[in-house]
Amino acid sequence: MSLKKNLLELSEKIESLSPVEGLGLLADLFPGKVVFSTSLGQEDQVITQLIADYHLPIHIFTLDTGRLFSETLDLLARTESRYKKRIQVYYPDREDIEDLVQKQGINGFYDSVENRKSCCYIRKVAPLKRALQGNSIWITGLRGEQSANRSSMKKLEWDEANQIIKYNPLLDWSFDEMLAYISAHNIPYNPLHDKGFISIGCAPCTRAILPGEDARAGRWWWEDSKKECGLHAK
Repeated sequence: MSLKKNLLELSEKIESLSPVEGLGLLADLFPGKVVFSTSLGQEDQVITQLIADYHLPIHIFTLDTGRLFSETLDLLARTESRYKKRIQVYYPDREDIEDLVQKQGINGFYDSVENRKSCCYIRKVAPLKRALQGNSIWITGLRGEQSANRSSMKKLEWDEANQIIKYNPLLDWSFDEMLAYISAHNIPYNPLHDKGFISIGCAPCTRAILPGEDARAGRWWWEDSKKECGLHAK
């Protein structure tokens, strides 16, 4: 039976489970085929803690776009040290980056939405596809509160672009619930969060948000778009 046909049955099983129970179930059902993509955001740090502390056989990877904040890279090192678990790093293709910069300039993504999406594709989407290839379950740290687009997502859904089942274990967690969990378990997180950065991506594309602004307002702040890079497009 194909992965997509398994989705309804799996969804019914996983809906009432806690995040760690859901992670454990999928790891048992798809041994060696479950991967977690972390951007080292607060939600992702919660999931990393669950995988590490409960010794779940789930592979963790991250994407280094080449334009990340130094604080994000420092957090990667601190996280590996804290949980004694290596996080695999995927990088964009060198030739693709060189060609992009030759065509657009080093900061060409500011010039148009099309340019920005091209940059996101080369630096994030293409490496993600490589990381997901050959796997059955893709775990993410998405929460429904983060954006209108994400509020319509389900805990378990089919990702057509990558032909994989996507599991969003924290989808129904509130922001306050997440912060309380981080505090209770002393989970390391990016210090930029304490400076108003809610959603942290590439350094030139992320700013702190103002009181009352949408959580995704700090991403690609110069443009009016859906505030997605293509990793989690609907």
